[in-house]
Amino acid sequence: MDWRKEYGSKLMSPFEAAEKIKSNSKIVIGHAIGEPKRVIESMVENKGKYSSIEIIHMIGMGEGAYVRDEMVDHFKHNSLFVGSATRKAVEEGRADFTPCFFSEIPRLFKEEYIKVDVAIIQVTPPDNHGYCSFGVSNDYTKPAAHCANLVIAEVNPNMPRTLGDSFIHVDEIDCMVEVDYKVDELPQGEIGEVERAIGENCSTLIEDGSTLQLGIGSIPDAVLLSLKNKKDLGIHSEMISDGIVDLVNLGVINGKKKTLHKDKIIATFLMGTKKLYDFANNNPMVEMYPVDYVNDPCIISKNEKMVSINSCLQMDLMGQVASESIGLKQFSGAGGQVDFIRGANMSKRGKSVIAIPSTASGGKISRIVPFLDNGATVTTSRNDIHYVVTEYGVAELKGKTLKERARALINLAHPKFRGELIEEWEKRFRTKFDYFIYYKIHK
Repeated sequence: MDWRKEYGSKLMSPFEAAEKIKSNSKIVIGHAIGEPKRVIESMVENKGKYSSIEIIHMIGMGEGAYVRDEMVDHFKHNSLFVGSATRKAVEEGRADFTPCFFSEIPRLFKEEYIKVDVAIIQVTPPDNHGYCSFGVSNDYTKPAAHCANLVIAEVNPNMPRTLGDSFIHVDEIDCMVEVDYKVDELPQGEIGEVERAIGENCSTLIEDGSTLQLGIGSIPDAVLLSLKNKKDLGIHSEMISDGIVDLVNLGVINGKKKTLHKDKIIATFLMGTKKLYDFANNNPMVEMYPVDYVNDPCIISKNEKMVSINSCLQMDLMGQVASESIGLKQFSGAGGQVDFIRGANMSKRGKSVIAIPSTASGGKISRIVPFLDNGATVTTSRNDIHYVVTEYGVAELKGKTLKERARALINLAHPKFRGELIEEWEKRFRTKFDYFIYYKIHK
């Protein structure tokens, strides 16, 4: 059948598509900016038709109406990375959380650790050959569509058409739902003095010709702002945001020295504003791949001089990193942090960086602490940590003893918290020998 006829035969309203979903189904929803809105709204409006539906996704940019109190008999959310819309539901037990690395989510689907009955995705209109692009969200969304028994696609003309391994043919989709709404935008965060200082400190670790992975938020944006005098940078990152565009236009990011996907920007999802989406649209420089490729540490390590820059909520004096929970409260997830830290550490002349403000809660709490909060999850082990950066400087922990790394981290803490950290250091590490050496030096 000609794909145009097939497309027409599959066209239906959001309500009609939602009616194809049966109770007890496991539904994977497109990730982040790629979240399909209208079919989800139809499901919620007609909740009485469903029971025991499991909704699976990472970050959701919508309201998360399916986790409201009145939805508990109809929908249960299984979060792979807790976001603001679903955090309270997870905390209160109306939703659940599955720990996982971002790179391994497609395997969870393919090997049916998590069975995918339905995939609800958002794509571009088909091209002349009947292929729709996954646009801003390839990641686990494309693998989920290939694993699902029922694929429902919202077809949005506002979705940027991204290239790479980013396509699905009309014949692989069961329900086509034409929509026309703006792709969600995520403006850049405010960059203050602390973030600027962290950005400048990170820039000292980035050599010309490096390939970068950056997350989202004011610190990654500040890092990008500090790189205008660098040369021949490349990007291999799970996500990219607006700051990339300016550096491409300046010629700083060109990928000329990349040892994998030379001249290309490689990502698995996009999060930014229309500026970014317009840049990525039909741009041969930008290639999108599923997350089990982009975030595979072995693939990442093929980029020489790979530099990963990530953040965390808390770090203890041994270098253990808590990035996803505050005590027992699940705040986010592991995401791709460990994927890229390990990939960068395996890279020839690679560097992994944890970049954090020294304090949280308006300066009331130190992020560098003697002990992680009770129940906090260790996202990245002390054995994996290479560099740590705050507004007070840079510390290299690789190859350092516990005593040495604790000293180095204390120097990165805010001065008002260093006294209590020093007290803890002395309790743990001060020996008679240390006192003898101190007495000899200062006699």
